[in-house]
Amino acid sequence: MAMVLMAAVLWGTTGTARALAPADAAPLAVGAVRIAIGGALLVLIALARGTLFASRWPVTPAVIAAAAVAIYQLSFFEGVARAGVAVGTILAIGSSPAFAGLFAWLSLRERPTTRWLVSTAIAIAGLVLLVLPGPTVPLEPAAVMLPLIAGAGYAVYATASKRLLRVGDNVAVAAIAFGGGALLLVPVLLVVDLSWLADPRGVIVVVELGVVATAIAYILYTAALVRLPVSHGATLSLAEPLTASLLGTLLLGESLAPIQLMGAALVAAGLLALALAPTPS
Repeated sequence: MAMVLMAAVLWGTTGTARALAPADAAPLAVGAVRIAIGGALLVLIALARGTLFASRWPVTPAVIAAAAVAIYQLSFFEGVARAGVAVGTILAIGSSPAFAGLFAWLSLRERPTTRWLVSTAIAIAGLVLLVLPGPTVPLEPAAVMLPLIAGAGYAVYATASKRLLRVGDNVAVAAIAFGGGALLLVPVLLVVDLSWLADPRGVIVVVELGVVATAIAYILYTAALVRLPVSHGATLSLAEPLTASLLGTLLLGESLAPIQLMGAALVAAGLLALALAPTPS
């Protein structure tokens, strides 16, 4: 479980890195470049390890995992742009444990435990408190639906990856998902403005996002999924918005109201309750 928490902390750097990018870096462009770099690096690592073609991968889960990665990127960044960073993130990341628990139950027969249900409810309640003082969700349906689609996409990716882990190692599984997702997003790279990559800040940001918040983070995450139920992994990933909030306070000068601090404490309590649970066999 520690590896999932470590991965979530790395994912939590995404918002801060995006905030430090050049002003003309569109969210969709940043997301596409992030996956291109992360996917390419994961493929190279898997090739160097000799594991990418060492197994006969089931086609359907592989295609689903790659498509889910691409869908998550497109819907998350556009959804956050419409709903706002705080609300968009809570809708996407906060909804993913529920989707993951449902999908894993239906497709992998992983029945949710009572501890998971309680821990997830506590953590999601804390996330709601984290965004209460912020902007409200616009009435535009897309502002609500796109982050929810992102949450479902993340859950589908995790479920499909769990199926792939039955036949191959974690690095190869991450390479298939993100390498495939990067290929699907090539058309986006062809139409978005990438001139901001000429700025050294832009290069630093996408390297951090591609190498740290994607390649390293998802190697850790898929390694943990080998033994961890998908639903547990999704709930522990709620450490991502908690990390993002703390980084925003420490590095970007943002402040947390008392009710937000209470929310952060609830998220931490929910994660701690699940992290201290015995690792399922």
